[in-house]
Amino acid sequence: MNKRNLGFTTVAILLFVVILMFYFNGTKQLYGNDKESIVKVINSIEGYGNKSIEILEIKDFNDLRVVAFLSNNSPGYIQFNKNKDNNYKWNHIEVMDNETFSSFIPDLPMFMFVTNNENEIAKMQVTINGEKLEQEFTPNEATVNWMDLPQTDKNEYTFRNYKYYDKDGNLIEENE
Repeated sequence: MNKRNLGFTTVAILLFVVILMFYFNGTKQLYGNDKESIVKVINSIEGYGNKSIEILEIKDFNDLRVVAFLSNNSPGYIQFNKNKDNNYKWNHIEVMDNETFSSFIPDLPMFMFVTNNENEIAKMQVTINGEKLEQEFTPNEATVNWMDLPQTDKNEYTFRNYKYYDKDGNLIEENE
C-alpha cells in the first residue's frame, strides 16, 4: 500500500469515527426521568440555558409529570409526558419572571401555586365557577401548593374575586 492510499484510509477511518461520535453523543434525547436530568432538560431549552434552576417538587399523575421549580428565583413549572419507553419527554414550560408568587394550571383539573422565599402572601381566596375557594401558604419560603378545581361538565373555568392576605390577615391585593 502506498503512502497516498494509507493517508486516504486513515482520513476515512478518522472521519467515520468522528461521525459515529457525533451521532451517538449529539443526538441523545434528554428526558426528565430524575432531578438531575430535569435540570439538564430545562437548561437545554432556549432562554433557560444560563438560569439557575432549583427543583421544588416532582409530582407524577399517571403518564404526566409536573415539576415545580425556581428559575433565577422566579416561579415556574415544566410538564413531561411519559413515552412508550417509560421516559419523560417535556412538552410545556412556563416561568413568571420577577414574581414571588405564581399560579399555574397544568394539564390537570388542579391549580398549582409556586412561591419563592420573598413571597409575603399567606392566604388566597378565589371564586371559581361560583365556588369560593381558599388556599394557605407559608410566607418567605419556597413552596408548592395544589388546589383542586371544582368539577365541571364542560372543563371550563371562570376565575373571579382574587384576594391575597399577609400573615397577619391584612388584605394585600384584590382583583375582580
